[in-house]
Amino acid sequence: MRDPRMTGYTPMPTPGVTPLQRVEVEARAVPCDGAIGPAALGHPRVWLRIVDREVTCPYCSITYVLREGAGGDDHH
Repeated sequence: MRDPRMTGYTPMPTPGVTPLQRVEVEARAVPCDGAIGPAALGHPRVWLRIVDREVTCPYCSITYVLREGAGGDDHH
């Protein structure tokens, strides 16, 4: 879930527009530049921090999900 304290922006999913893409990751700090997927348009590279289990990019709405058991030694 997007952290409203960091971005102040929580978009509403729009069917047919908002990507349903979920990417499983190993670390709590994740870079995103929107260049994932078949229709990647790209955006400025941002670093997202997974606090609980997932974070959604405020630019492209790709959701990054922390893989089960991962991220325990990630002390950034």
